[in-house]
Amino acid sequence: MRARMVRILLAATLAVALVGCAPQAAPTSNAPSETAPSSTESGGTAPSGAAPSTIVDGLAAPWSIALLPDGGALVSQRDDGTILEITAAHTVREVGVVPSVVADGEAGLNGIAVHTDGDTTWLYAYHAASSDNRVVRMPLRGRAGSYRLGAVEVVLSGIHKATFHNGGRIAFGPDGMLYVTTGDAGSSTDSQDTSSLNGKILRVTPQGQSAPGNPFGNAVYSYGHRNVQGIAWTADGTMWASEFGQNTWDELNVIVPGGNYGWPVVEGIAHDDRFRDPLVQWPTDQASPSGLAARGSELYLASLRGERLWRVVTDRGSVVGDPSPVLSGYGRLRDVTVAADGSLWILTNNTDGRGSPRSGDDRLLRFAVA
Repeated sequence: MRARMVRILLAATLAVALVGCAPQAAPTSNAPSETAPSSTESGGTAPSGAAPSTIVDGLAAPWSIALLPDGGALVSQRDDGTILEITAAHTVREVGVVPSVVADGEAGLNGIAVHTDGDTTWLYAYHAASSDNRVVRMPLRGRAGSYRLGAVEVVLSGIHKATFHNGGRIAFGPDGMLYVTTGDAGSSTDSQDTSSLNGKILRVTPQGQSAPGNPFGNAVYSYGHRNVQGIAWTADGTMWASEFGQNTWDELNVIVPGGNYGWPVVEGIAHDDRFRDPLVQWPTDQASPSGLAARGSELYLASLRGERLWRVVTDRGSVVGDPSPVLSGYGRLRDVTVAADGSLWILTNNTDGRGSPRSGDDRLLRFAVA
């Protein structure tokens, strides 16, 4: 069902109270009133749950978290192409450097995902190369505390790259297929071209072939996107994506095969039967959404310019109530994932060239939300 829900969030006074920024033009608000947020040790606010703790700090432009079954995680660093292992004991070591990463602006080493096939555990990575964005995979050798990268295999190539709008999130869906988000790379007309890989969510097999059942007979799963950097599946199997708008609206969308999400013809909720409307839209100064995680029926959206973590409650593909900010005060938030114990692991992103780094940045945080 097409969504018709306008969610214009938070007056400027609330934004000032949460983030400490200068007053901005106030959008119309239908958000419920909130109790005063509690302070955290670093000056952040956590209206819901205890203050987060720092797992590791001193990261350099981190972009993506991939959890490991042993309780640790891998983290990608965009500009130097490095893969770090965060052990279950919260020590940090370098696993390796992904070959042929070419960093430029938002392009570099972006999303990563871990996938086990038979006896081999693979690390998948989305990165910019000399002529394109591509997805590669490398066998993950060794064991916890001593992982290393094997030889690189190209899974998917030919995605146009640019300084901006490169997408870059990858994840394996409940169907075992690999989903890849791409940006329009500055050529917005490509988003409406179903033969182009740009401005899309792609769906391929673990080996990189177009997945069976794709709507256009190629790798394209959905189109009309500007710059998707977050995908997740709630417990009911619904697929969601967070998307950067241009000047007005950022979006949270339900993703369906063959869906056209409107860019560059429309931005945000348009009530145009040619396109699928987002279920939630934010002014761009309150979101600029990147990573997205699902915990049961709840979604958690990490925002960059908005510098806060949003919670959205869902029910069978619809949104229940108003989204609420549950964490702020740590600067730009790039990625979020749900650990085995139900806590959220969150990457800050203040060293990516657009933030204001402070002592210890960037960080991997653990947040036990209520």
